[in-house]
Amino acid sequence: MSSLSVGRVLRRGLCAGAVGALVVTGLGSGVAFADEAQSDQLWIHAPYDQTVTVAPDGGTAQYRPLALGLYHDNGNFTVTEGRLTVDASGLAGVAEVAWPDNCTPNDTGTVAVCDTGDVPTRYSAQVQLKVRAAAGAALGAQGVIEYSAEATGGPDGTLVARAGNAETSVTVGSGPDLGISAPQSVTDVSPGTSLTVPSSVTNTGNETAHGFSVKMRATNGLQVVTRYPQCTYTGPDDGGLYTDMTYVTCSFDTDVAPGATVELSEPLRLTVTGHALYERFDYNVKPVGDATDLNTADNSRAWNIDADNTADFAVQGTEVSGAAGDIVTGAFRFVNHGPAGVANVSSGDPAAVIDFYLPEGTTATSVPRACRTAWTSDDAPDIGHYVCALLTWATPDLEISFPFQLRIDRVVPDATGRVVARPGPGGTYFAFDPDTTNNSAKVIVNPSA
Repeated sequence: MSSLSVGRVLRRGLCAGAVGALVVTGLGSGVAFADEAQSDQLWIHAPYDQTVTVAPDGGTAQYRPLALGLYHDNGNFTVTEGRLTVDASGLAGVAEVAWPDNCTPNDTGTVAVCDTGDVPTRYSAQVQLKVRAAAGAALGAQGVIEYSAEATGGPDGTLVARAGNAETSVTVGSGPDLGISAPQSVTDVSPGTSLTVPSSVTNTGNETAHGFSVKMRATNGLQVVTRYPQCTYTGPDDGGLYTDMTYVTCSFDTDVAPGATVELSEPLRLTVTGHALYERFDYNVKPVGDATDLNTADNSRAWNIDADNTADFAVQGTEVSGAAGDIVTGAFRFVNHGPAGVANVSSGDPAAVIDFYLPEGTTATSVPRACRTAWTSDDAPDIGHYVCALLTWATPDLEISFPFQLRIDRVVPDATGRVVARPGPGGTYFAFDPDTTNNSAKVIVNPSA
């Protein structure tokens, strides 16, 4: 079993950067240190920029796809009737849009309201626009698409995306445009299962890519099985932290002509390990040499893989004694009995937070760095309440101590403090935990027996 003090865990915080880098902009990742009212936020997912290929002399430019969608933060709310307004009036003279069936354009055809239906908590492409360069638009010409959105649901009945949340800059260009298809998330995958990563490379640009590079990153619960001679592989080290990841860097000399799709020399396979739970595989492709990819929005993909596995989170209390005025150490521990490790690789939220309600008659004089004071309307006014947060990950067999220094203000026989482990923001229980009876414990000061 690996045993860490909370101070040591925090000093290792930089090790979580690899997972933290996976967090999508806009997703809430803060720790709520009090039971605040439930909140939710609607977000627009749109590429920051989009390049369209210049029209050939005397011809018409190719349409290029532009995928859009809505998502919201809090899975405790059902959000429906998403309405995404797309304002393409800023493309005049630069590009033109072809609207899909779920969008209703205005009379000028430059602004449309698009029906996205139910709004998920993970982004999915609900609106598929097509954009192409306008006839006569020169290389380097630029325009902009602006968005607004609202949906039904959330704490107040209506969610509205924040103004200026998203817009897409559209540029007329020329060159290769490599992309890989977006894989569908998979769930309930048994440990030991072999998976094949969708990894074909397509060039939707108007110039040939003379070779391409691929970078991959797999979380600790995934083993990269396929070994290509064109790639280098690093990590994770044996016995390393759960945040250790496998990194793969490859360079292929295959030409990819405009409109062509190529496959890697053999299928890219992963194995789901025995400590897998919430896993993620990231991969990126781009042309090599001096070539610049026209549109990087489809160069990177993330494959979410949820294993059919469990992790038994537990907290352990203690008993201490002392006289009035004494300072005693009322420590409690968090333990993950496994077999799975837990890492919130998409949201960046802590793997767990722990409420500690101090024993009656005590005051905390020294608090672990991961803990903060908290208060809810249900708290007793004379009982101290603290919330302690883990990092994003909790490795199998991880044990962390939270040593509170407690001053005994008055002696109360069997003064009992409560320790309760719970999920981070937006969660109410550990869905992966087969035994919730050990999610709580007691810290007792001056036990009578």
